Amino acid sequence: MKNMLPIALSNRHVHLSEEHIQKLFGEGYKLNRLKDLSQPGQYACEEKIDIVGPKGTLKGVRILGPERKKSQVEISLADGFVLGVVPPVKDSGDLEGSPGAKFVGPKGEVIIEEGIIAAARHIHMHTSDADEFGVKDKDRVKVKVGGERGLVFDNVLVRVNKDYALEMHVDVEEGNAAGVKNGQMVELIK
Repeated sequence: MKNMLPIALSNRHVHLSEEHIQKLFGEGYKLNRLKDLSQPGQYACEEKIDIVGPKGTLKGVRILGPERKKSQVEISLADGFVLGVVPPVKDSGDLEGSPGAKFVGPKGEVIIEEGIIAAARHIHMHTSDADEFGVKDKDRVKVKVGGERGLVFDNVLVRVNKDYALEMHVDVEEGNAAGVKNGQMVELIK
């Protein structure tokens, strides 16, 4: 069927800078790959850290690799209640004005001034997929989810890169509200 693509649920996770990896796990530490993720070059790490906010702690938050230029945490809005922060819905990497927190690892702690977001729903597309769907990088589209709890996701960011594999990402709360299963096919309706 035309304009169909797979969807996946994104759980809370953290991306760390090289500097923060060293502070949390010790000098010279290298993250250990647990399993590859759907996007080429992205992987879940064996390591986890605790995220401490003004009101509470999220324990055992999985680190995703590879390291980033700047550390960031992607959580759900409900996770924000646990931490005592209001994570703005933002595109990954857009951290300006977001709340900070304390990271606790086995060898140290790091305080970030900003970096906690609820990631905006988005679609990863290879350049050939973008041509086929008739969209370009940074477009905003609508995506229809069928099924018993079907709905239309509005304001879905399109991210195009020659290294991406076609897949839409929503956080667990949004996915559960729509009854989404990982790998389920959804329809881009622009």
